Amino acid sequence: MRENRIRTIWAEGGAVINAWLGIPSAWSAELMAHQGWDSLTIDMQHGVADLSDMLAMMQAISTTNAIPLVRVPWNEPGAIMRALDLGAYGIICPMINTREQCEAFVGACRYHPDGYRSMGPIRARIYGGDDYAKEANKTIITMAMIETRQAMDNLDAILSVPGLDAIYIGPSDLSLSLFGNATADNEFPEFLEAIDYIMDGARRHGVTIGFHTASVAYAQKMIDRGAQFVTIGSDGALLASAAKQVVTEIKGLVSQTAKRSDAY
Repeated sequence: MRENRIRTIWAEGGAVINAWLGIPSAWSAELMAHQGWDSLTIDMQHGVADLSDMLAMMQAISTTNAIPLVRVPWNEPGAIMRALDLGAYGIICPMINTREQCEAFVGACRYHPDGYRSMGPIRARIYGGDDYAKEANKTIITMAMIETRQAMDNLDAILSVPGLDAIYIGPSDLSLSLFGNATADNEFPEFLEAIDYIMDGARRHGVTIGFHTASVAYAQKMIDRGAQFVTIGSDGALLASAAKQVVTEIKGLVSQTAKRSDAY
């Protein structure tokens, strides 16, 4: 089966640098994939892609060595299994708040006897290889999102679920749940204490830590804290930021030219 480079990077003690895709376009996914990211996550929860978009985007990502992941819209077995059958090499599942929810999530990602995933890897076998069904259980990555106070209250129970590879901390929803406001790259001391509590629990249970960030600087801070999987912004955010920078720069130059003209 095709290697899952995410597992290799983790085994070597490194951090996976992940891209976040919300634009429903195979072309933009292909452009992003060719920039050197270790993995790319198609966001089916808050992104605007549908199932056909997701398939085309995974095919585009396959033109590179980047690993395709999917954040599913919810902890629903059908959505999880469809994403895996189309070739996702890992699933990020939102709003995992209890052990039972985590067990249901992990089970949907694993074939018998480790879970209840239905057999039918229609594109996954083409992407992963003819031995996909035999090797998938130890290749596919399960990442449960920890993003609520309830999840923190049940943290040890969630982290002890067999087959859970990693957690993915969703800072906006976590901040909203804990403090009533959704913020990214939060430096609030109480928020960082909550992050450290989650990370300490993950380390105790041997579960890898992922984190969603909005900047390179904050991503590095989370890596320094122990994260081995970081997302930096999104395709839409990067596009908007680059476009704004160009527009601001050219308008500034045009304004200076107009001022010089007025001076004459």
